[in-house]
Amino acid sequence: MTIGVQAMMLKESVAEVGAFETLRKVSEIGYHAVEISQIAMTPENVAELERARDELGMDIAALSVAMETPKGMPGDSLKDHFAKVVDDAKRLGTSLLRIGMLPLPAMKSAEAVVDFAKQANEYAERLQENGLGLYYHNHHIEFAKVDGTLLLDTIAENSPAMGLEIDVHWVQRGGFDPVRTIEKYAGRTAMVHLKDYRVGMLADSAFGLLDAGDFPGFMTEFKNVVQFAEVGEGNLDFASIVPAALGAGARYLLVEQDELYGRTVWEALQTSHDNLVALGHADLF
Repeated sequence: MTIGVQAMMLKESVAEVGAFETLRKVSEIGYHAVEISQIAMTPENVAELERARDELGMDIAALSVAMETPKGMPGDSLKDHFAKVVDDAKRLGTSLLRIGMLPLPAMKSAEAVVDFAKQANEYAERLQENGLGLYYHNHHIEFAKVDGTLLLDTIAENSPAMGLEIDVHWVQRGGFDPVRTIEKYAGRTAMVHLKDYRVGMLADSAFGLLDAGDFPGFMTEFKNVVQFAEVGEGNLDFASIVPAALGAGARYLLVEQDELYGRTVWEALQTSHDNLVALGHADLF
């Protein structure tokens, strides 16, 4: 098992200095694996990723892909770019592809979720014929219950050829325990996203709303104090999460932080790295 970085955090740096120089900085912190997300797979970027693999020893852990590209959004899709997706994965030496989010139309109903899962399973079977695996990344919406069944279970049951990528922050935000969830899906979880879950302090602006008599506004701020956090800077039990992921057969643990709250991405990645090393996981980098 290897600890790496989810490249969603790196997209601004890639746009500024390119993929190779960005991954050089990542490797200098101590990470040597990266999951590609929200970075266009242009010929230039693919070439720089290949160079980072060859010259920096950067492991391209997984590539992100959509079944269908949402209108107005960049990126490759399995529907329209299947051969390119397969070629990119093989060129970069990865066998893992991941769907990063439930398509928005699929959020309308449990029936729509079933339709998504069955379509995803068809693509997963086609990808298996090409030596590649397809995995689904959760948020919190998949922990909604419809007729007593979690949507994540609905997805898993209707897409037996597709594995899972468990995001521990979103599991917690969905009201479930990350360790028990990882254990539940042991054997089909190849990747785990490491991001902490922090309850922040109320900002001064919230008390300004209260002083102005805007109690509903204050309560909105009160309910929205949950934050993303660097690994080890929040409330999640990573001393238990990392061993659970290892026991479940995960191949990659990927550090991710959706919002940085004024810190730089490099500061955040350094903090997560140092805290994981302090937990005794230096050998996983």
